[in-house]
Amino acid sequence: MPLRMSTVRYKTSWAVTGRLRRALVILLTTVVLCGCGTLPNGHRWGQDAFTPIDLDRISRAAHDAFFNLNTLAPLTGALVFAVDDFDERASDWAFKHTPIFGSPLDARDASDDLKAALEAEAVITAILTPSGDTFDEWIISKGKGAAVELLAAGATDNVTSWLKSGTDRTRPDETGDRSLPSAHASEAFSFATLSNRNLDSIRMPSGLRPAIKAGNLVLASGVAWARVEAQRHYPSDVLAGAALGHFLTAFIHDAFLNLPEDQDVDFAFFPLDGGAGIELAFRF
Repeated sequence: MPLRMSTVRYKTSWAVTGRLRRALVILLTTVVLCGCGTLPNGHRWGQDAFTPIDLDRISRAAHDAFFNLNTLAPLTGALVFAVDDFDERASDWAFKHTPIFGSPLDARDASDDLKAALEAEAVITAILTPSGDTFDEWIISKGKGAAVELLAAGATDNVTSWLKSGTDRTRPDETGDRSLPSAHASEAFSFATLSNRNLDSIRMPSGLRPAIKAGNLVLASGVAWARVEAQRHYPSDVLAGAALGHFLTAFIHDAFLNLPEDQDVDFAFFPLDGGAGIELAFRF
């Protein structure tokens, strides 16, 4: 009897494993096929990564990344929260009431889960970008494009760690002195930025793209706020992380992936004496 039960489990295990393998093959085949084709300019996504190194493009990418609303808005917010004891009072309120996630423990788990979801989406959207019709074209272009995106995510992680060591700020729960900036927030906004950039290269219904992009920013904001409710960071920590994650990722992606600049409308903020201005650009 024990031998018979063991055999049944053994055969069942192989049957399940076989179905999983077939499902995985179908999934990977679908993903690769969806990532075939080329960009509107006839080039493949990733084909032109790192070549040529265009100093004008790098300078423009740095300018656009910094003066983008996704960098300036959280950066301004971080400066506002740094005034007086606003940071501490907001942190105490969030930890006490946990209005979104219900408890500090749930908030901590949610920050990890949401960040993991954004990371997975960044990988999936990179795979789905059109990188050629043959396997050789696809794998080479995809590898070059992935190298740029890994560089962007890696730079965000390393700069965040360096700033944590330099600022030496104690966490709200007093468990350490690496509070500023929030790594969860910087990584979440880095992944959201990569996904949103990749979506620009993927063919889909026109109304779907902005909805997914907005959803990614909401998810990244959820990661940031969860760290505040979990009492791991002050609001200024997560806002600084959000600004850093978007700036570095957008800059490196746009400077070195060398994708066609074919967005119809773009806007940015820039400083002026005694105020600020808005730059609205139309490409046609």
